[in-house]
Amino acid sequence: MSRNINTNRWPHSTYLGVVIACGLAIIAKSLAVTVQSPPGFEWFTLAVLTLLTGSFTVKVPSLSARFSVSETFVFASALMFGPSAGTLTVVLDALVISFWLNKSTRSLRRILFNVAAPSIAFWTAATTFFALAHVAPGGVHEHELRELVLPLFVFALLYFLTNTWLVAQAVAGEKDLSAASIWLSHFAGFGINYFVGSSVAILLVSYAARIDLTVLSIIVPLLLVSYATFRTSMGRLEDANRHVSQLNDMYLSTIEALAMAVDAKDQITHGHIRRVQTYAMQLARRLGVSDEKQLKAIEAAALLHDMGKLAIPEHILNKPGKLTPAEFEKMKRHADLGADLLSSVKFPYPVVPIVRHHHENWDGSGYPAGIASTDIPIGARILSVVDCFDALTSDRPYRPRLSIADAFEILKERRGTIYDPLIVDAFTEAYAAMAPAADAVQSATLSAVNDTDTIDSDHSASLRHIRANAAENALLIAHREKVLRSASIEEAIQSASQCLRQVTPAVVCALYTYDVATDSLVCKHAVGDSSRLLSGLSIPMGERVTGWSAATRRPSKNADASLDLANLSEFFEPALRSVLCTPLVENNQVLGVLTAYSIKTCAFSDVHSYAFEQIGDALIDRLHADSVVGTNGRRLVFRPRNR
Repeated sequence: MSRNINTNRWPHSTYLGVVIACGLAIIAKSLAVTVQSPPGFEWFTLAVLTLLTGSFTVKVPSLSARFSVSETFVFASALMFGPSAGTLTVVLDALVISFWLNKSTRSLRRILFNVAAPSIAFWTAATTFFALAHVAPGGVHEHELRELVLPLFVFALLYFLTNTWLVAQAVAGEKDLSAASIWLSHFAGFGINYFVGSSVAILLVSYAARIDLTVLSIIVPLLLVSYATFRTSMGRLEDANRHVSQLNDMYLSTIEALAMAVDAKDQITHGHIRRVQTYAMQLARRLGVSDEKQLKAIEAAALLHDMGKLAIPEHILNKPGKLTPAEFEKMKRHADLGADLLSSVKFPYPVVPIVRHHHENWDGSGYPAGIASTDIPIGARILSVVDCFDALTSDRPYRPRLSIADAFEILKERRGTIYDPLIVDAFTEAYAAMAPAADAVQSATLSAVNDTDTIDSDHSASLRHIRANAAENALLIAHREKVLRSASIEEAIQSASQCLRQVTPAVVCALYTYDVATDSLVCKHAVGDSSRLLSGLSIPMGERVTGWSAATRRPSKNADASLDLANLSEFFEPALRSVLCTPLVENNQVLGVLTAYSIKTCAFSDVHSYAFEQIGDALIDRLHADSVVGTNGRRLVFRPRNR
């Protein structure tokens, strides 16, 4: 059996070096013994048969490893001519299998390991056999089979276990996984090949003291049938693994798209989920998480842990300051919302529990379930630590990033209350080794965001659209706060107009308030180019565009400005061409109309209407601090709306 080994980490390189050195020493000893006592023509025949059958290899599914049906002749070489001759036969077999490795990944170290590992295993097993059987090489045919069954079983078992374990250990070191899991997943089923090979070999050697055509005519067809059976079985397994891999790629593609959508919407966390994923995966492996499904679940959950934020209003999600208790209660829902959303996706690994519980606290004070300690999934505990650290060390609108040392201090303060102590300790100790990978991911993320050639143009346009909408919403949220906190109506209108002129093509914004006495809308406040021309303008309820919007309580978009201002629209330079009206209504009572004018024809879109509605709501809230007195003396008080 052979394996494609490629790693530069010194512990694993040391392991490979030790195996290669021991293997070469055994090969040298075997070669010296064989030269002193040449085995004869029969060994040459077995060697040729080993080379021929060694070319009929079967690939191990999902690994760059192969095995052949040549074990029969390898075992026969040892039984007839001793451990040294058998070891040299193994060397020939290993060289043939190494030839089938991908040329682009073939290297001297790989070939040496592929030769050394089976040489160690076979020489050790063959020597043990002869010690237990109390038989000399070549004298097997003189003993009854029942005397050799147990030693032969030990021979095959020891060769199988030693050879496959050496290879599994090499694979585990390369992939940073558990050798036991690798062995159980990929090599445990190959024992049958070794036991069949040894059984056929003992029959071959017991039949006669010499190898002839009669013996080969019986044995070779059996080996060909065995090869065909294994090849068919491994082919089916390979097809099944390929199907699983394709499904996994589909899941990952879906995850990537969803994660980028969350990242694009949340204006304060660009690249956050990528860094969190990198930290989480590295930390999980350092903590001994080796189950492949669990690692896949952590990998996916790290990308999708904030999926529920898609259902959180932007004014809460991107609020530049501390959330109110009510806002925090809404924000807390994102863990359950994200988990519920993802539960409809039939992940082949436990993603949903990690997403649902990544805000649980070690002492049970977290949300949404309030579970504590090891009842919290290990993936969720890992995610909560790295998520917090990355948030602390990233810039936010309401604070600059913290230093690494300050972030560590906060993690240590929360150790044992919010976070798992073991995970905090492991993360702080290993951070220096993990940081370069996270920095590389951050650089790659920024490059992908800025380089439209790296992704599909439609895909890129969609992401830009999401980011643009999120940025616009963030701007609306900020100006809404300014409107609500303004000291006067004039200041509120000024702030509202500033926002609307940034996100819409409006050049003039006017607030018409309803005068009950005259049943008309009067322009009390106007901001923009030549806005003084609108001061005091009165429009009867139901007339022109602004009056129609107030009377019907419906917005109006892109009507000709002259329909609202008559000849007055031509006094602006350049002339006003289109108008957008948004009625301000509270409890079915018209308070006024927020009207905007543009110098372009059909200038306003549905997106612009939405922006006016949002700012209009803020103006209504702001007007609660004031009252409007009609000319008939009746005081109109603006009361809280039903939301």
